[in-house]
Amino acid sequence: MLEYPYVDAGGGWLIFKLPPTEVAVHPTDGPQSHELYLMCDDVDATVADLAARGVEFTRPVTDLRWGRLTGLRLPGGGAVGLYEPRHERAGSSTRATTLS
Repeated sequence: MLEYPYVDAGGGWLIFKLPPTEVAVHPTDGPQSHELYLMCDDVDATVADLAARGVEFTRPVTDLRWGRLTGLRLPGGGAVGLYEPRHERAGSSTRATTLS
């Protein structure tokens, strides 16, 4: 339903070609966690398009300081976040950091 091109590596293990991505690393005072979010340019249009194709959303679109967020149900029952960023995007400045 997300229309990403893929190959089946055998036994149903799908490998998807995804658009360019970003990774965010945030400090925490609580337990460590990992979250995955897909980004889009217009969350309202993306939600409308996906909902028309039967995608179930796990929460309404919410306006946050860093973007507009919703979540969608994956075919296996899990969920993934979907957001329209409002923060500075990587590559839009000249600052670079090497992690070691």
